[in-house]
Formats: sequence, C-alpha cells, structure tokens
Amino acid sequence: MEEKKYTILLADDEREIVDILSLYLENAGFNVICAYDGREASDVLRKPDVRVDAAILDIMMPKMDGYTLVKEIRKDSSIPILILSARSDDSGKILGLDLGADDYITKPFNPLEITARVQAQLRRYYRLNAAAAVTSDRIKAGELELDKASCSLSKNGTDIPLTAIEFKILRLLMENRGKVFTKSRIYEHVWDGGFYESDDNTIMVHISRLRDKIENDPRNPEYLKTIRGLGYRFEKGK
Repeated sequence: MEEKKYTILLADDEREIVDILSLYLENAGFNVICAYDGREASDVLRKPDVRVDAAILDIMMPKMDGYTLVKEIRKDSSIPILILSARSDDSGKILGLDLGADDYITKPFNPLEITARVQAQLRRYYRLNAAAAVTSDRIKAGELELDKASCSLSKNGTDIPLTAIEFKILRLLMENRGKVFTKSRIYEHVWDGGFYESDDNTIMVHISRLRDKIENDPRNPEYLKTIRGLGYRFEKGK
C-alpha cells in the first residue's frame, strides 16, 4: 500500500525561509502549500478541496499574525501546528502554546530539525487517532466523558474541543485516575521523550488550558490536581 503523502501549510512573509523550508520538506516527501501572509494562509485552510495535515506558521506576518491564525485554526481543527518566531522569550512561547500550538521553534533554526519535528508531530497525531479508532471505550468521571474512539470530550453532554496534545494528556491521566504523574513521565507518554525534556512550561501551559476547558473553577480544580513538588493527578470530581 502506498504511504500517505501529507500536506504541510507553510506560512512566512520571508520568502527565503519559505523557499528553504519547502525544499527540505518536499525532499522529505511532503506536499507543501506556501503562503506569504496570514490572510493567504487562512484562505488556504478554508478551501473545501484542500486538506492540510499540519501547519508551520510565522508569528510576525502581515494582514494576520500567527497567533491570530492559530486561534482561527483551533476553532475547528486539531492538526499539528508549529510556530516559527524570532522571539526566544518565555512569554512568546507560552502564549503560542496557550493558544493551541503544539511546538514553538525560534529563529534561526536548522531546516532538518524542523522537518524532524513535523514528522514527529504527524506520527503522534495520526498514531493517536488510529489507536483510538480500535476501541469504543469511554472514560467517565463526574461531569466528564472521554470517548477514545472519536478522540472527543464532553461535559454534561456538551462537546469540549481538545487539541491532540490535550487529548493525549487527559486520556493518560483519566486512564490512571488517582495516580500521580511527574512532568517527566507525562513527557515520556505524550511526547515520547522528545524535544521538551527540559521545558517545564510546556506541561504547565497544557494543564492550564485543560483546566480552563473542564473545570467549573480552574483556580480550584476538582479533576486536574497539582501535587506540589511531584506532578499531576486526575480525580473523579464531584
């Protein structure tokens, strides 16, 4: 059977970066759709005859910046999103992850590393979907119900959209209710010990986003508990 050829949306207003990255991605076997501003990238994503499997987005683009574009994508899609940015400060990275990006890469970068990260994100994303498709098990806890078959979450019957990373973290913790997971163990299960080994902020941002989505009061969580000095634990809730 012929291996699926994934399509990557690459959006950056620096044409030299687009030319170099598209060359490396195409050499790795990807289809690449190039855009040179945020609005053009948004238009590509809205085309009914175009399927985008992952997106690489620059932050500082004309017409629509990368942060706004991430928010727009996350309204109805959980495809892997990688952010490119000249900003190396923690606040920029945290904001990108908080809005729903899966990875954040600072410029200058190695095109081979970008290619490797795209491949890793796609493997995790589609492996997660394939694994979930083989079972119809549902995990229920309090007001929450996680459907592993459809990679979906509902609260009191109302659907709650999750990114692939959020789903994987929540599934791990819900399947092991009452068990404490350190940040390093969550990295191991969710990112396969990948590029985030020393970045504590990544886990904190994703946990915070999950709390905003599932908790009645994120400041006083019933489900996702922080065990100070150790990690995180999922409890049944009320």
